[in-house]
Amino acid sequence: MLNELQLIEAIAPDMLHVLQERYRVLQGIYWMQPIGRRSLSESLALTERVLRTETDLLKKLGLIVISKSGMRLTEKGEEIYERLGDVMGQLFGMQQNERQLADNFGIDRCLIVSGDSDQQQKVIEEFGNLLDEALHSCLPNGQNIIAVMGGTTVANAAKQLTNLKSAQRQNLFVPARGGIGETVNLQANSVSAEMATRSNGTYRTLFVPEQLSAATYDSLLKEPAIVEVLNLINQANCVVHSIGRALHMAARRKMSEEDILMLKQKNAVAESFGYFFDENGKVVYKIPRVGLQLKGVRSIPYIFAVAGGKSKAKAIQAYMKNAPQQTWLITDEAAANEILRGVTL
Repeated sequence: MLNELQLIEAIAPDMLHVLQERYRVLQGIYWMQPIGRRSLSESLALTERVLRTETDLLKKLGLIVISKSGMRLTEKGEEIYERLGDVMGQLFGMQQNERQLADNFGIDRCLIVSGDSDQQQKVIEEFGNLLDEALHSCLPNGQNIIAVMGGTTVANAAKQLTNLKSAQRQNLFVPARGGIGETVNLQANSVSAEMATRSNGTYRTLFVPEQLSAATYDSLLKEPAIVEVLNLINQANCVVHSIGRALHMAARRKMSEEDILMLKQKNAVAESFGYFFDENGKVVYKIPRVGLQLKGVRSIPYIFAVAGGKSKAKAIQAYMKNAPQQTWLITDEAAANEILRGVTL
């Protein structure tokens, strides 16, 4: 199919331009439905006149419905959109970008979702769908222990998981760290429980703060329930995590103004696993913490990093300089294009 489309592109490139534009319109409606013409035209950078022509045609084809609340895809429209996704990705270079990013970072795989997760919630849902597919294909039979980080991206992706359990495979989800004082449903405990529930697995909780004094940490290590979970975390054969912007994560962790100033002076741009990195991937600060450490991640066979949005491009690039080779990166088009633009300059 792809070869045939490439032949069409050689003799009638205008036809593929039309196909691409109509796919973009379907995609925009899918992400933001119900949505009005004006909002969609601004999002797609199309004039309202051009958009009206396209949406009127899509309506006649039975792919969208238009009401007072806005435009939505019909059942037929959703089916067409989903089936076109793979073709469009191949035709317009998504797979090439995936290979280029994976090669650039020296990791096993990169999966790219169309769009910008900074702007469209649906993109994060697609992260979850890809994560679900990856876990289905990668997790081996037997007992798996999956360590899960918290945060907005992973929390939203967790909602897309489906049954991972089988007669040969059982999955135990554990939080990869203690809490950092953020909203309860974004904490690692909650996210790992959500993943377990959605995938028909089991889970354990770790109800301790992430950052502790040495004395408090030593006393907690005498608690059997806490020791049990920490031992499980250390035995994990899979980890799911995100990558944060350094200053944003510092604020979420309620770090002192002095520490935040220090991060600014050291040009920190990324954070993951309690480590802060500058643009060159150098660790500029590490938070003493309860849970999985970066050095422990290197021996875990299945690693899935989920992060996207143009605003996170620098953070992703900085962290990935430290990512173990067995990492799979799930990201979006906006972040990938921003990173590749820098690579090719």
